[in-house]
Formats: sequence, C-alpha cells, structure tokens
Amino acid sequence: MGCSGCETAGGKVAGCKSNGGCSSGGCNRMNVHDWLSNFPFADMDTACRVVEVSFNNGSRKDFFKNTTVHLFEKGDLISVEGVSGFDVGTVSLTGELTRLQLKKKGIKENDPEMKRVLRRATDRDLEIMAQQKAREKEALIRSRAITRQLGLNMKMSEVEIQADGRKATFFYIADDRVDFRELIKILAKEFHVKVEMRQIGARQEAGKVGGIGSCGRELCCSTWLSDFKSVNTTAARYQNLSINQSKLSGQCGRLKCCLNYELDTYLDALQFFPDNADTIKVSKGTAFLIKKDIFKNLLWYTLPDSNKQYPLTIERVKKIQQLNAQGVVPEELEAVDVTTARPKEVEPEFVDVVGQISLRSLEKTERRRKPKPQQQQQRGPQQAQGKPQQQQQQQQQQKPSQGQQQQRPPQQQPPRGNNQGSGQRPPKKK
Repeated sequence: MGCSGCETAGGKVAGCKSNGGCSSGGCNRMNVHDWLSNFPFADMDTACRVVEVSFNNGSRKDFFKNTTVHLFEKGDLISVEGVSGFDVGTVSLTGELTRLQLKKKGIKENDPEMKRVLRRATDRDLEIMAQQKAREKEALIRSRAITRQLGLNMKMSEVEIQADGRKATFFYIADDRVDFRELIKILAKEFHVKVEMRQIGARQEAGKVGGIGSCGRELCCSTWLSDFKSVNTTAARYQNLSINQSKLSGQCGRLKCCLNYELDTYLDALQFFPDNADTIKVSKGTAFLIKKDIFKNLLWYTLPDSNKQYPLTIERVKKIQQLNAQGVVPEELEAVDVTTARPKEVEPEFVDVVGQISLRSLEKTERRRKPKPQQQQQRGPQQAQGKPQQQQQQQQQQKPSQGQQQQRPPQQQPPRGNNQGSGQRPPKKK
C-alpha cells in the first residue's frame, strides 16, 4: 500500500519507504488508532510504561516493558528482548490504550516475566534484520520440500525468523495431530537456528496472507479481526440467505465471519414474530410458511392448490392461530397488497406506423426545390425549345463580357516621381 507520505518529487505514490514507520496507519496490518495520543497527561509517574510492539507487518503483536529513559511513539522501530538474543519490531500502541489492552487480555502491568525494551533500533540492527528477513522465502520453500519428503500431512504457511537469526518460527496447518519431531531436527540442522513449530487455523492463514473479499474491501482477519468465533449455517438461515457454499465461504474455505455481524439484529427482530407459525388452516386448505420478511414484518404463505404466495402481517397470523386454537377455520387469508413505489414499466406494443411518420427535414428540402406556378408557366415555353436555345443564350451572355474586357485598356503604372507622395492617381488615357 502507498500513502501520501511516501510521494516522490513528481507527485506519484512510490509505496512505503519507511516500512510502516511513518505513523500514517496505512502500511501496517491490525493497525490501531491511538485517539488519546494528543491528550496531555500531567502525572508522568503514573503513566503506563508498557508498549505494544508488532512484528512482521502486524501479523504478531506482544507487550514489552519500557525500562529505558526514552519515550517511544507509535511507529518507532525498537529492539526488544528475544529468545537468546534480540528482535526488532514497530511500536503500535502506547499510553493509556495499552493499559486497556492489558486489562482486556488479562495481563498484569507489573508482571516480572514480561520482556523488556532494549533500545532504539540502530542501523546495525536494521541491517541484520534485513539479511535475516531475506532468508524467510527460501526457508519456506525448503521446509515444504522436506515436509513432502517425510510424508507429513501438514502445510507450511509462513516462516518468521528473528531479527538476529537465532530463532525461526514455522507456522503450519494440519487437520490431525502430526509427529514432527524428525522434522524439527532436520530444520535445525538445515538452517542452524532454534526451531519453533506453531499450528494455526485456516482463518489465521488467510489473515497472514491477506487479500480482497467479495465485498471489495480488505479481509477483516488481516485488518482488524483478531477473535475468531465459530460460524455455522444457522446464522445464514436466520438471515434468509440461500445455503450456497461458494457464496457463503471466504478465501479461507470456511464460512464468512461477517455472517455473525448482523445476527444479533436479526434475532432481536424475530422476537416479534409468532412461534409455531409454520402451518395455519383456512377454508381452502393448510397454508405453509415459505419465508419471513424481517424488514417489512411479513410472513409469506402458499396454499397446496396453487403456487401463488400470500404475504400476511404478524397480527393477521396471530389472529388465525387464535381462531385455529378455538376450532374455527377462517375463510380467507386476507393477504396484504405489497406494492412498490417504483412505477411499473409498460412494454411498448408493436404498431404499424407506415405512412404516418414524416421527416420534416425532407419536407423542407422538397418545398425549397418546388418552383412557384408563375415561374413554371414562364419557363414552360423556354424548356420546350430544347437545349440548343439554352446554349445560344449562354453564348450571348459570354460575348458582351468578353467585349467589355477587350475595351478596357491596360493600366499603366504611375511614375514614381512627383505623384509618389500626393496620393492622387494619374488620369486614364483614352
């Protein structure tokens, strides 16, 4: 992703050149807006000394205690304690919001086992980190080949190497339990690092890979969603959605997490609908419930003798249920006339309009071309004489014009002497 903070001199977006450290919030996954950053706090002693640090462009986050004298802000690159070494991450949250996140996740602020912040990331730290990050792609390809050779039923999803290159975390997906003890030995010998295997689900893999959903926006699991709840087809049935796996499934192959977003709203609206209203009895037979329109508060029924659907209000269905409980069968359903505000489009019918349509432009040209009756009478005898007479008239018209040209003597140019500045023309010679 690119932002306006990384523009070149020509005004073109060149992408993030600071690796998410510009604090614009557009280059990092699982980004958090610190809405308390501009509020001044007078008591600095009671301020939260814990910072939240994100690694690998936000795919992993952890809390670290700031024991240094520096005050870090969002987007700063810092070096923190790692496994027998150090790691480099980006500060993603500071201040009171970090305290709220600690309380939400049940972590104590004064936990002695919490790792510490070492220093600001130096140029040497960043150079070592860039060298180790370049090995991740090669390590992922090699680990997949080794897994295939060992015949293990697992898929390597991502490899994350620590900034100092002493530890590598392999994220994998597996349906069943996998014995990868032999795999760990081979990987540790191959890459000369301490190997950690971490199993993730299909939704976590989609969050790490990222992508664009069917809604046109970035995936929720790669931008803000961190708590994955179970989703089943019951949520789709409550929302009157067709059970189509291709439309209800996301990029992870599981049901979309967004099916749970509006489920509570639908459940609240369904409380006003009558229970056990699948069938109601009328004089024409037993009406069966087809669907519930939550937005219009209507229930659609159909009769066994016809395929027509009848929309009924909630009050009418409750009244029919009361009558059926008393042993009374109403004669009609009393369906509601559902009309839309949009006018119906009338299809044009075929009409034979031959001879009724006239082109005005052609009529005007015809009127201009038609001569008047007096002109037609005068031109009549002339046209009867034929073409030779017309040729004679044309020759006679050309002769006087030629004679006039012959009578005109050639004009002489005036002398350049005295008449040059007077502005008078010399008299013509007869």
